[in-house]
Amino acid sequence: MTQSIATIALVVADYDEAIAFYRDAVGFALAEDTSLGPDKRWVVMTPPGGAGARLLLAKADGPEQEAIVGKQAGGRVMLFLETDDFARDHAQMLARGVQFLEAPRHEAYGSVAVFADLYGNKWDLIEPRR
Repeated sequence: MTQSIATIALVVADYDEAIAFYRDAVGFALAEDTSLGPDKRWVVMTPPGGAGARLLLAKADGPEQEAIVGKQAGGRVMLFLETDDFARDHAQMLARGVQFLEAPRHEAYGSVAVFADLYGNKWDLIEPRR
């Protein structure tokens, strides 16, 4: 049997601002944007190269979901964006306005730096040591 995580839902405040951030600042591609009725869309972003899980941008629906926007992992790093060239991607993301919360670190497992998305969710940009 083979299984994989295909899509991860990320609760966002607004579809269009989230699309703009992930496309223009992080470098993802908009793979799908389908209307599902009034004020609801199926919005899927994919990382450069299209490998790995896709990111479903799910607009918060009601106060309970609105309260977790930017806090889905309780302040911990939530998602890990793996790259084949840390220096290249770090420099590009900085130039596009992505806020890194620390300087790059070179650990036994690879090069890494934590960044925040537009709502404050923490991500690792990581190039694993091969």
